[in-house]
Amino acid sequence: MIFSSILAQAAAASDSIAISAESMQAAIASLSGLTVAEIVEYLVNAGLTLGSKIIQIVLIWIVGRWLSKRLVSMLKNMMAKKKTDASIQTFLVSFIDIVVLIILLIIIISVVGIDTSSFVALFASAGVAIGMALSGTLQNFAGGVMVLLFRPYKVGDFIEAQGQAGVVKEIQIFNTLIQTGDNRIIIVPNGPLSTGIINNYSREKTRRIDLSYSISYGDDYELAKSVLLDIIGKDERIAKTPAPFVELGSLGASSIDITVRVWCNAADYWAIYFDMNKTVYKTFPEKGLNFPFNTMTVEMKKA
Repeated sequence: MIFSSILAQAAAASDSIAISAESMQAAIASLSGLTVAEIVEYLVNAGLTLGSKIIQIVLIWIVGRWLSKRLVSMLKNMMAKKKTDASIQTFLVSFIDIVVLIILLIIIISVVGIDTSSFVALFASAGVAIGMALSGTLQNFAGGVMVLLFRPYKVGDFIEAQGQAGVVKEIQIFNTLIQTGDNRIIIVPNGPLSTGIINNYSREKTRRIDLSYSISYGDDYELAKSVLLDIIGKDERIAKTPAPFVELGSLGASSIDITVRVWCNAADYWAIYFDMNKTVYKTFPEKGLNFPFNTMTVEMKKA
């Protein structure tokens, strides 16, 4: 039914084009009976009419784009005053800009004098087929709407999704822009983001840091635990509640592995992580604790 409708509309459009061709032939036939002066006058009038339409198109385009920019600017200022979320701001600005552009093109077509009724009918039928072909793009648009409704992330959040990790810079109608740690912009479609797994590191204010340190067999575990708790207690960025966790995690093939878990503000996560490693590396040898190396015991028997 869809394709038959499209064919019907295409046939109607072709009939309209045929009628236009017949009108052109009639106009040419009418010119054949005119004098040179009358032909020149006709062409001058036609040129003036065409020139005025071109001027109208240019003016409408310039004024329309200016009004579009003013509308977007007013919308931005209004949302800024109301402290609207940056995610919604970028989405609405992108959406409105595209809608205004489409309206502007329709106005230009009507001003030129083109009969839009047959074109609208043809485009409406073809739009169904185009919509089926662009199902992925429409899915990305729907994904953008879902992201704004359920807010799994917002502008400024550090997320990991679709194999990419970085800070969300913009949420557009079809894509989300992510800025990576090495200052690259990754454009990720909204469709997969709305249906896939998202790891949002900025959603909660606090995070737990999981660390593991190893000492050699024969070293004093209680001493190592005391040293670690002392290092943790001197760092004011580490939360006192929940209490830090330091316990013997496992007995490895060549080492005693100590598990350390501490809580902190999400913004301090990496700073504490690296500082803890540097401090432990410096302090353990000073306290007589050794970092183990992989060892292998080989027994040899005489044949």
